[in-house]
Amino acid sequence: MSFVELKNINVSYDGKQNILEELSISMEKGELVSLLGPSGCGKTTTLRVIAGLIEPKEGEFIVDDEKLTKVPVHKRNFGMVFQSYALFPHMTIADNVAFGLKLRKIDKLEIQSRVAEMLNICGLEGLGDRYPKQLSGGQRQRVALARALIIKPKLLLLDEPLSNLDAKLRVAMRIEIKRIQRQLGITTVFVTHDQEECFSISDKVAIMNKGVIEQFDTPETIYRLPKTKFVAEFIGFENFIPLMKKNEQYVAENGLVFESSITSADGKAVIGSIRPEDIQLDSIGQLSGKVAVRTFLGKSYQYEVATELGAFLVNGKDNQVWEVNDKVGLSFPKEKFVVFEG
Repeated sequence: MSFVELKNINVSYDGKQNILEELSISMEKGELVSLLGPSGCGKTTTLRVIAGLIEPKEGEFIVDDEKLTKVPVHKRNFGMVFQSYALFPHMTIADNVAFGLKLRKIDKLEIQSRVAEMLNICGLEGLGDRYPKQLSGGQRQRVALARALIIKPKLLLLDEPLSNLDAKLRVAMRIEIKRIQRQLGITTVFVTHDQEECFSISDKVAIMNKGVIEQFDTPETIYRLPKTKFVAEFIGFENFIPLMKKNEQYVAENGLVFESSITSADGKAVIGSIRPEDIQLDSIGQLSGKVAVRTFLGKSYQYEVATELGAFLVNGKDNQVWEVNDKVGLSFPKEKFVVFEG
């Protein structure tokens, strides 16, 4: 059995329509698992079920072989970090970090020792006597993380923890979170809507849509091999082609044959897709077209190419610049072309 299991979780806020629909997911001990998806997909609701802030209508929540579905939040021994930090402004950094230990009536000397250790782990050495208003956003986020970790929680729950930071600091903090999580070996659930942030930090990713998990796998597998059109669109695939599988080939309505390393049953309608950067653009190719729009991206250009199969977005190479109305050819490498059921 996995360390964390959610089994057939249903959650409804109005008693009618489910926010989470038969949601099931398993996590191994020490993994960092991210819940990724657009607003309203159910990722924060899932985190609240795990935290104990919402009791599901149906289903089970199990951690380390212990059923926690009906256990109240204060008895779960989980650490939580919110996007707002939620620090006590009138307390020093050391007192903020020590708060959970004081509630548990831990010995004073042990509290001092553990606070010093956690401040060191989280890169806050020498800041224990300061107050939250005296720290930067990144430092305050580290304090929130230290406060959550010092109680030695079974699970660490992170709800959009980096959304209030600027872009450069977000990158630095996600590296720090991963370093600390690996150092302590703590099982972590991370909620975000940012794909790059999620893929860079996670061992596994659950992509959610309307209360269900559309795909749960490693970031690398999801990036290369999305299983549904929703997942493909969400992670950057732009070009979609209706196809029919015939004799181990994928055939478009104009008779053009596409190849893919993915297999499916013959006679089945599927959708083929490829990222703009993976289409090869040249003077000749599998599919002829004409440049309709050219957009400057900084390092290169992106083109909208009109073809008999519709418009394709293609990222060009630095060594060749095409003009609007130029005739071009598009090629679709087999290893980059994915197919999935529509």
